[in-house]
Amino acid sequence: MITCRNYDGPDDYRRIDRFLIRHYRPGNLDGNWVEPAWEYMHAHPYLDESCLRRIGIWEETEEIVGVAHYESRLGEAFFQFHPGYRHLQPEMLDYAQENLTGRTRKDGRRYLCAFVNDCDRRFISLVKGQGYGKDAEKARPMASMVIPDRFPTILLPEGFRLTSLAEDCDWAKVNRVLWRGFDHEGEPPADDEELESRREMFDTPNARRELKVAVVAPDGEFVAFCGMFYQSAGQYAYVEPVATDPSYRRMGLARAAVLEGIRRCSALGAKVAFVGSDQEFYLSMGFRVVYNSECWVRFFE
Repeated sequence: MITCRNYDGPDDYRRIDRFLIRHYRPGNLDGNWVEPAWEYMHAHPYLDESCLRRIGIWEETEEIVGVAHYESRLGEAFFQFHPGYRHLQPEMLDYAQENLTGRTRKDGRRYLCAFVNDCDRRFISLVKGQGYGKDAEKARPMASMVIPDRFPTILLPEGFRLTSLAEDCDWAKVNRVLWRGFDHEGEPPADDEELESRREMFDTPNARRELKVAVVAPDGEFVAFCGMFYQSAGQYAYVEPVATDPSYRRMGLARAAVLEGIRRCSALGAKVAFVGSDQEFYLSMGFRVVYNSECWVRFFE
């Protein structure tokens, strides 16, 4: 008998984590989130933790067979499937419509952005039939790169060097490069709470500080940064996040940080790297899009 229940704390976090690892297929052909994305979601400061209980879990004989969840806040829905239980799609979509909707800031209308892979024709037909329309600008691409046996030379301008959080763990430097790299104005907050939030982003359960790579400028500041995860069971790397200080862009620094992170994962056993992007920055390194998780939107009022 298949049952549905609400997410219930740390034990369910770990069980879903294992579920994603267990059902991963090489090349992410399973279409589910890769496990590090689930891990990073829970460490991100934008996560609305107050609504985690609204995540839905489907089980049969105590084995998870499906999950419907948001990423940052209500109004978005992502779906993870055991390969033999995709027939649950209508029920899981109904659940998301009842439990994961958000409200627009402008007029308070209830809405849901349901993310469906472009290769899942059955699910696309389902959302279309229920009145969803595609928002092409919000698609979530997944791209992969087969890691070459002979890794390319990593180049940096004179005076710049690579390091990692295993060698130089300065959360103020990390905070500054991410703040500026994601185009926030001015200098970042530097209080203890802010720095602890940055630490939590990168000291996640399966994190390895030696895979969090920074480029150091001649003045000692971090000016580019690449967070990298290694998932040993699937033998893959996952890139998240990447940022470059605006004053140091177009110098090849972020490219160097990403490649160094992938190289380190390769030394641990990774055969492929994934990134949730189709930017030319990644395509020029050899990444190719596996699928797009398309955004389908419906308003209910």
